[in-house]
Amino acid sequence: MAQQLDFTVGGLLDHIAGIYPDNDALVYPERGIRYSYRQFNSICCQVAKGLLRLGIRKGDNVSIWAYNVPEWVILQFATAKIGAVLVTVNTNYKSAELEYILNQSDSTTLFLVKSFKDTDYVQTLYEVVPELKDAVPGTLRSEKLPFLKHAVFLDEDAPAGMITFERIVEMGLHVSDEELASIEKTLDRHEVINMQYTSGTTGFPKGVMLTHYNIVSNGFNIGECMRFTDKDRLCIPVPFFHCFGCVLGVLACVTHGATMVPVEIFDPLKVLQTIEKERCTAVHGVPTMFIAELEHPDFPKYDLSSLRSGIMAGSPCPIEVMKKVISQMNASEITIAYGQTESSPVITQTRTDDPIELRVATVGRALPDVEVKIVDIETGATLPPGKQGELCTRGYLVMKGYYKMPEETARAIDADGWLHTGDLAVMDEHGYCKITGRIKQMIIRGGENVYPREIEEYLYTHPKISDVQIYGVPDRKYGEQVMAAVILKKGMAMTEEEVREFCKGKIANYKIPRYVKFVDSYPMTASGKIQKFKLREMAIKELGLEGQGETA
Repeated sequence: MAQQLDFTVGGLLDHIAGIYPDNDALVYPERGIRYSYRQFNSICCQVAKGLLRLGIRKGDNVSIWAYNVPEWVILQFATAKIGAVLVTVNTNYKSAELEYILNQSDSTTLFLVKSFKDTDYVQTLYEVVPELKDAVPGTLRSEKLPFLKHAVFLDEDAPAGMITFERIVEMGLHVSDEELASIEKTLDRHEVINMQYTSGTTGFPKGVMLTHYNIVSNGFNIGECMRFTDKDRLCIPVPFFHCFGCVLGVLACVTHGATMVPVEIFDPLKVLQTIEKERCTAVHGVPTMFIAELEHPDFPKYDLSSLRSGIMAGSPCPIEVMKKVISQMNASEITIAYGQTESSPVITQTRTDDPIELRVATVGRALPDVEVKIVDIETGATLPPGKQGELCTRGYLVMKGYYKMPEETARAIDADGWLHTGDLAVMDEHGYCKITGRIKQMIIRGGENVYPREIEEYLYTHPKISDVQIYGVPDRKYGEQVMAAVILKKGMAMTEEEVREFCKGKIANYKIPRYVKFVDSYPMTASGKIQKFKLREMAIKELGLEGQGETA
């Protein structure tokens, strides 16, 4: 199977559809959709031809703003077949963020659904591009967004100025298979095919340029770590706009002829129902998703005996939660993956046959053909095993760069090709890594370095605590103090003092949270990353700490 790594994203689908034509490729139980690989490839080709007819060309950037609808997966392959770059837009974005992405990415086309949660996407687009309402589809001229020409509605009854996705399918009838094939032949696997904007926890989001080679190779190796075969069926409740969905989910499946079973919008009950109904052998999720599934009142009613593997990633994975996923969800071969968008995204992953201790306490070792080193954050010197420093990686997985941001790219990737992750880690003599925090999230209290992850892992062992986040807040005397935001298990009550008492004598006094706040949820990015900087900002206001101490 290693030869698959030489394919473009579109060529990969052609190849797999030839080997496993009758395997289920894409299944949406609630929509009655069940495409075999032969059918799925045929639909992707048809849409690719429609995109050509619309005027989209190789190298054009096209954006998609949608949750996990079937058209999302189809477009991932259809755009790849003609060499158009798919720009993935965060489903939680509002008007200013949408305008920034469309403008910064030079997108010629936007594919969008009607709405998501509390945001009406159509009205938001009209706010950003008021000219669209009165434009004949295909003739848009926007002052703010000079590149934008088309808006394609991923539902029935296109709003003013837009065309439907169904129209794209029809337009494909007017383009020959030969024309599509001749374009596919011009594509190179080292060309950019996917652009994802980093969450932007500091400054403006940056467009990460990923190539066919980056994401096909990464998807293949991720699937290998889970021991995927054409018999596997993966439940995908993580968003497609993020690498977790479109690489760890979609491409890990397609590289192995496995079945994709997406959940359109995350809901713990839907995940449990989908796993049971479709006999899924694997499920992905960030820790908060797995916690929601395990704690759902109907959890015991569902038959999860088909589960074997999957991935927990996106934010640090609590050891206690991992153990429950293995023992209560039957995912005995669940893996942990670690990485970032800039690395396509997975750098390290545990393997299904790793001892349980390594699978719950580390993020595994480097994927095949990937280099990892830990460097001193002051000197840049490579550190020996057991020493904490910044994790750096090199190999096929490193992005081409940030779109139109050469200086930012040079800051992230050094002259020797090493991507600097900004994450603190320790690697043992066998190459297994533990992520100990973000360089910027490290708390410095009275000259002592405090790593939030260490305190979080300890507090997770408390029987009343469901989830906990540790972060620093300013303090006049010590520079920073430790704060905990705690989510309790259902029906539990707890005091701040109880939290501190639990820590006394167990962890160093300077690590014990000075402040404790009980919350129902955390501010999150749509990809499931907890935004600690927002927790910090809220705490500074609530505690009246403006102007005290230093900023982290």
